[in-house]
Order: sequence, then C-alpha cells, then structure tokens
Amino acid sequence: MPRGAERPLLPDTLAGWLDLLEQRHGQRIELGLERVRAVRAAMGAPSEAVLITVGGTNGKGSCCAMLESILLAAGYRVGCYTSPHLLRYNERVRIDGRDADDARLVAAFTAVEAARGDTELTYFEHGTLAAWAVFAAARPDVIILEVGLGGRLDAVNVFDADCAIVTSVAMDHMEYLGDTREKIGFEKAGIFRGGRPAVCGDPQPPASLLEHARAIGAELWVSGRDFGFGGDRQQWGYWRYAQPAAQGALLRRGGLAYPALRGANQLLNAAAVLTALECLRERLPVSMQHVRQGLMLVDVPGRFQVLPGRPTVVLDVAHNPQAAGVLAENLGNMGFYPETWAVLGMLGDKDVAGVVARMAGRVEHWLLTDLPGARGLSAQALAERVRAAGGQGDIDCFPSPAQAFVAAQERAAEGDRIVAFGSFLTVADVLAALRAARHG
Repeated sequence: MPRGAERPLLPDTLAGWLDLLEQRHGQRIELGLERVRAVRAAMGAPSEAVLITVGGTNGKGSCCAMLESILLAAGYRVGCYTSPHLLRYNERVRIDGRDADDARLVAAFTAVEAARGDTELTYFEHGTLAAWAVFAAARPDVIILEVGLGGRLDAVNVFDADCAIVTSVAMDHMEYLGDTREKIGFEKAGIFRGGRPAVCGDPQPPASLLEHARAIGAELWVSGRDFGFGGDRQQWGYWRYAQPAAQGALLRRGGLAYPALRGANQLLNAAAVLTALECLRERLPVSMQHVRQGLMLVDVPGRFQVLPGRPTVVLDVAHNPQAAGVLAENLGNMGFYPETWAVLGMLGDKDVAGVVARMAGRVEHWLLTDLPGARGLSAQALAERVRAAGGQGDIDCFPSPAQAFVAAQERAAEGDRIVAFGSFLTVADVLAALRAARHG
C-alpha cells in the first residue's frame, strides 16, 4: 500500500466478507501450505483440543457428522469444520452442533485479515484459518477438520492431527492430485502423522498410502485388516483387531444402532469412526451408549437424503464415479419405482461419463441443468456427454436446478422417484427451492 494511503474499510457483515473474498480470489484452487502456515503463525490462536482430521474422496462429510454426533452425545464440546456448504456459509463452522453465527465469523475473518499482512490467501485458506480462530476462541474439547481437496497440500493440513482418517481413495480432482489411485493415495495419506493413529476406511488402499504411513511411523489401522463390521439392516456388530504390540487382543462391540444416514456405505464410514474413537479412548473416553445415541441422531443433508412425501425425492451430492456407484446401489435397494427422474447438474472438470455410466441403468428421464460459475457445465454440453456415455431415455435442458426440479415434480407420477445429484450446487439450489416453497 502506498505511504499515506488509507487502508480500505473492512466489511462488518458476513455477506460483505464473502463478497470481498470472492472478488479477491474467487473459488480458485491453489494448493500449498506456505501461505497458510505463515498466517497461522502470525495469528497465534493456540488450542489444547484433541484434533481429528478427516480426508478421502467420498464419505468425509458423513464421518465428520458421525464423530460430531457421538462426541456431543458423550458430553464433549465439539468444533467441526466442513465444506462446501449447501445453503449458508455458517454451515461450514459449527460449535456444539450449531452453526457459528455471523458475528463470530466476521470477527474471525477480521482476525485473519489482520494477521496476513501482504500474504495472499485463497477463499478456502482464509475460511479455514477463520474457522480455526472461531474454535480457538470457543475452546472446545475436540476439533474436527474436513480436508477440502487432497490432503498433503490442503490448508487443513497445517494443523497436526492427533488422529487422521482417510475414508476412501478414488479418482477425482485428478488435475491436482494425479491420474492414478497410487498418486491420489499418496496425497490423501499426507494428513497422517508419525507416532499417531491413522485410520484408513478403504478396504483396498493403494500401496502408496500404506508405504507413506509406514515410512513416517504412523499407527495405521486399515478396514478389513485391523477393523471391520458385520450385521444386517437393523443392527451391526463392530470389532477391531489390536496390533501385535497389544498381544493380538480382540475388541468386539455388538448391538449397535444402524447409522441414521442412509446407504450401505455408511457402515464403512461408521466403522472407521469407531476405530478412530477407540484409538483416542484415553483422551476421549466414549461409552457404547453414547455411540448408539450418536449414530441414531446423526444427520447430513444431501447425502442420500430421502425426503418425505410423494413422489419420492432423493438428494445426493454424488459428483464422481465412486459416489455415483454408491448412489446407484442405494437406489437399487429402495424398492420398486415405475420411473426415475434425474435432475443432474455437474461441473465441467468432473468425470461426467463415469458418473452417467454408473447411473444410466437407474434413470428413465434426464432433466439437465446449467450450473453457474466458470467451472459450471451448461445443460446443452451436459446433454452431449450424457448421450455419449450411454444415458437412455428422454433428455430436457433447464437454466437452473430449481427449474429442472419443478419440471420433474410436474411430470413425475405419484409412485415415481426424483433424484437430484451431480454437485453440491445442484442439491443446494433444489433445497433452496424446497425451502422457498414451504415458506412461500
């Protein structure tokens, strides 16, 4: 800033801060820890909380929600940071299960601004440090941080986790993380720390993840090798096998409530969560009653969310082939519906062909929508990719997810099913339209 120039006034509202950060940086992705580490050091903001970091291609949000729900049931004060949000930015930063209010976020954004000096931060980096400032001021017992992208170079990784979870490793964000599971696995494993518990919820992890954990001396627990689950749709048994240092002791827990989150994959997520809590039991003791209560009460909008009423409406943020495969499986387990109407909007850098290939057999009608922003794919361009990927049935194009959803409601029979998926932006616009209809 030139000598004598006045420092521009900072926003005093959350909307003003979000507009300012958008103007400065947009939503561009710029991986690296140097900027965030420097500003964090300038901020100070120490915390004595137990820190759990959650990364992975899919399942991160569900694992964070389960951890938060169980720990709250156990009486702990919990800070939880996730992204992106669906309707309000406040959803990203929660204290004791409640969204942070505007005043806390404004104070946190201002604190980050004061500490950054001439260091430029991306939108996500600024938001991550602001979330940490909120938590440092609130002094919770536990902080849960969800990785935004990758792991090794993600802003969240400037904080050293007491326990880290990698939920799954699949092909996504390949332009940033690499074009093989081995490369992506190495990036995900970057959140592990030597001498500390590292939980992998993927039963078939890439060798790069295993090797990195071994090289740094992390205490690695792998699904299917060191812990697992079994049961039916009402109850499930959970167990973990202790490492050799514990003389091969076996811990088994039975009679657990099925997680309130729908979908068979949630048992994989829940087993990883319980293993992490078991690893932290000396610092965060949790009873099985609290586990049961937390699993029964957990809720995450947009993750195979089935809304009441007819026709049936399913909302799912699935935006890569692995997540779409899980969605297709879950739809197949729902029972018979004469026709399924898909409201689909996607970003242009996603594997549209892979997503459509896994969903094609479940969809009779495609209602495709434009998505906003530079990365958003137009409905017409999406239509070409859907056809090329083998999508069957009729295709119609709409300027927004909300308009596509209204059309689906008008056309679907009472016994049919509407599935909105493909992006957080798609689900968010549909949720906003539903909320407006309820309050209109």
